Amino acid sequence: MAAEFGRIARTPGRACAKINLTLHVRGRRADGYHDLESLVAFAGIGDALSFTPLPAHGYALRIEGADHLSADDDNLVLRAARFIAPEGGGTFRLIKNLPVASGIGGGSADAAAALRLVAGARARTIQSEAIGADVPVCVASQARMMRGVGADLGPVLNVPPLYAVLVNPRLSVSTADVFRALGLKAGETHEAPPHPAMASDVFAMLEQARNDLERPAIAVAPVIADVLTVLRNQKGVRLARMSGSGATCFGLFANRYDAVKASRALRAAHPTWWVHATIIR
Repeated sequence: MAAEFGRIARTPGRACAKINLTLHVRGRRADGYHDLESLVAFAGIGDALSFTPLPAHGYALRIEGADHLSADDDNLVLRAARFIAPEGGGTFRLIKNLPVASGIGGGSADAAAALRLVAGARARTIQSEAIGADVPVCVASQARMMRGVGADLGPVLNVPPLYAVLVNPRLSVSTADVFRALGLKAGETHEAPPHPAMASDVFAMLEQARNDLERPAIAVAPVIADVLTVLRNQKGVRLARMSGSGATCFGLFANRYDAVKASRALRAAHPTWWVHATIIR
């Protein structure tokens, strides 16, 4: 049963899935970006990135496990490498385990791993929001509050291990489409509750919060509602919610046994879905 759960290994080439345990939208700024407030944690499953430096200038990327993911210059791994070391060169090898455009920061985690591989400890000091909004929080891959458009990070939080099942119906969802469905105009505020403070009873704290993008994401991709319903019907589930802008959802369980049992039942009932039991913290 332990094999079902990956450790949250914060090694340079490990690109752990980013999970938005909460996500409140505070409003839309005059520049069109949305102000967010999100409790972000990381899962024991992720992509793997390795790097072989070469004397020639320029970077290349080989991808395994994702047929529809481009390795061209727009890939965040290459953008991150060029950003931190424009005169450098080498080849990256990306083993893609996370679904693409799925609300769990796969591309941002890959970019953060590229920064760590190329820049080492200096990666934490880089203004990496220029690469992508979720990249800063992924560099250290530790639980914390993320505010604004991603660069305003709170202190590291001690989130207890949460036994979880991640489910994606093999569907990529456009973040732009979800925010468009939310419908905020530039300069408009959004009614969101005060974010609850961290508490010893993490489930009680999470139940006071929400993901404001869940409803517009369901309008864009109705199958997300089906995923949430199935998760909420599993034995031992304490909370089910969508991560980020979707379509990945997570169920949090009272113990490891219930999470593993649910993941196996979900894989059997929905063989085309991406389903993984993991630990979030």
